[in-house]
Amino acid sequence: MQLSGSDFALSGWLHRLRGQEASLYALRVSVALSGAMGWCWTTGHMRWLVPLFLGVIASALAETDDNWLGRLRTLLITLCGFALVAFSIEAVVQSSTLFALALCGFAFAFTMLGAVGERYRAVSTASVILALYTAMSVGASQQPTPHLVPILLLVGAAWYGLLSVLWKMAFPLRPLRMGLAQLYAELSGYLQLKASLFEPVRGLDVQRRRIGLAQANGRVVAVLNVMKERLLSRMQVGKVPKGELLHFLNLYFLAQDIHERASSSHYLYNDWADELFHSDVLFRCQRVLALQGVTCARLAEALRARKPFKRGVEVAHAIVDFEDAIGYLEQQNRPQWLRPLRSLRALSRNLTTLDAQLTLATGPLNSSWLGDVTLFDASARSLADGWARITKQLHLNSPLLRHAVRLSAALAAGCVAMQLTDPEHGHWILLTTLFVCQATYGATITRVIERIAGTALGLLAGWALLKLFPGLATQALIAVCAGVVFFITRTQRYVIGTAAITLMVLMCFNQTTGAAYELIAPRLIDTLIGGVISAIAMLLVLPDWQGRRMNAVAAQAVAATAAYLQEILSQYADGKDDDLDYRVARRNAHDADAALSKALHQLMQEPRWARRNVLWGQRILVLSHSLLNYVSALGAHRGKLEGAAQDALLLSAGEMAVREFNAVATALRAHGSFDSNLPDAATCESAAKSLEEHAESAAEPLRVLLNQLALICRQIAPLRHVAGELARVAKK
Repeated sequence: MQLSGSDFALSGWLHRLRGQEASLYALRVSVALSGAMGWCWTTGHMRWLVPLFLGVIASALAETDDNWLGRLRTLLITLCGFALVAFSIEAVVQSSTLFALALCGFAFAFTMLGAVGERYRAVSTASVILALYTAMSVGASQQPTPHLVPILLLVGAAWYGLLSVLWKMAFPLRPLRMGLAQLYAELSGYLQLKASLFEPVRGLDVQRRRIGLAQANGRVVAVLNVMKERLLSRMQVGKVPKGELLHFLNLYFLAQDIHERASSSHYLYNDWADELFHSDVLFRCQRVLALQGVTCARLAEALRARKPFKRGVEVAHAIVDFEDAIGYLEQQNRPQWLRPLRSLRALSRNLTTLDAQLTLATGPLNSSWLGDVTLFDASARSLADGWARITKQLHLNSPLLRHAVRLSAALAAGCVAMQLTDPEHGHWILLTTLFVCQATYGATITRVIERIAGTALGLLAGWALLKLFPGLATQALIAVCAGVVFFITRTQRYVIGTAAITLMVLMCFNQTTGAAYELIAPRLIDTLIGGVISAIAMLLVLPDWQGRRMNAVAAQAVAATAAYLQEILSQYADGKDDDLDYRVARRNAHDADAALSKALHQLMQEPRWARRNVLWGQRILVLSHSLLNYVSALGAHRGKLEGAAQDALLLSAGEMAVREFNAVATALRAHGSFDSNLPDAATCESAAKSLEEHAESAAEPLRVLLNQLALICRQIAPLRHVAGELARVAKK
């Protein structure tokens, strides 16, 4: 039997859809919503539909990745939190004062609970959402039975939770596969962006490209952290994993090593472009990196499609061409090329090893390759540990506390606005406020605009569909489809997601009350009011402007990189070891660099009058990220070197660099107060020149270490200058 072209197209579309994690998430939601809809239709209890749907939605919003047993435990915690909120709100909803106090109290408490960890953050947010869902459902309910609405909400939540647990039992490792596919896709983007730095064009705006590279690095780091948590949830303590889990763990560690090598820098890119302008060697290097990025993208696609990953020969040929180009230049014996060509040789070895890591991903991997498989578990170990994490946030400098207070104040203002406009049905004001009031100004304003646009679009679509399809059965199908679209698009396309959930609510209310048209104008007005309240709260209630925090975030980035450097230098004396201490130091450095990049991005979204140090923030990000790249190159080439532990110049330069970067971090925290005993810029430059001179007579492995340390030492003076300016501006 032969398939037609349309059959092939449909088969390919279904195959790609199956490889998307969001589509599988939506499948669970569609089953849950369809089941609730079907049960209400067959039993004749259509008035129960809205709370059942809202319970399903709240439970889905609280879902986090885990193994089936961990998911079951989280579900029980979620249901306990939901029960507390639902029954409490039902008891006080008739009193506007008590309702406002309860809602604001829950918002503050559950927001602070997010300090315990990501899992509790999702449950906390969903619990506050359920509080409003309870108030909405109680207000719209015409059932005389007491406690019916909370019970229905809990039934809907438990129904979706049961589906989620069963899904985890049936497909325990699928999230790992999808997460690794996303990780290698992000690595692909990072490598191809890194390749753009090797464009041999004079006057290239390296700073702008480095800022983009730092932002791409932040995305890679975020996915690495997600993958670490997913692996931790499926590994047994003290036991080496087996089978497919072992393969995924290997791919994760390979990605870490590839990331370290990809983020390495061996020279100043503008200097390379000037000194080697008339050669094609940088084009050769650029092509190697770009092709390695393509290889990562193909590996990501193979993981999504559950197909074997097969490598081509393009990268191997490109590496040979790159090495031949370096060899040709070396034959010219030009003194001005000696130093850049040595750096290019080091880069070539690094890229060759990176390519070998990609080759490892094509075949079966075993535990002998791994070594130390311990992963650092940062989750709370006990109730006391969780409480300690919360109490550490109880100060006004804590962004989490400021957000909790701001959200509670915004909800209190929303309660007042609801009483003034529509006391019985104005909960959409509160719902809008809750969804759009984010931790930062830029995110809040973006959400306000998207929420208003999405609501207007959803109401318009709802009005049209109600006119076109007056049949209740068709409207029920539209409601289920809209709910599915919401969960597919709510993170990446918030306007569409908001439109979908608005459409679902309209259809559901029309199923139960037949009064959907009456909701259209009030819901749009309520959304506008909620958005305005959130924007005002962001400006007036403990605003957390990033310009005031930039020095502290930069200090953490510099200090973490110094700790990473110190860990690497110890391995040149003792030998390469990817143990837990090394991997934690590397992760902390990249996490801090990603946090600095994120803070700068948020700063750029703030009002002009609040952007007090954009220029210095950009400069310190470039310098800090460049420093991390130079240190990463040391990590990529690390290994025991004979005589490294006795080389006085090397040891003194390494100690000075670590000490200086820690001093920069301390000065940033202290708003620019530097120790007068620190060496000046001339001393740092002299140390760098001494290292380069020493490298001339050193063997090749030691020469790389000395040249990289020279690049690192040259970062001290500019970092100190920019840190002083950044701290000075932040102090105003």
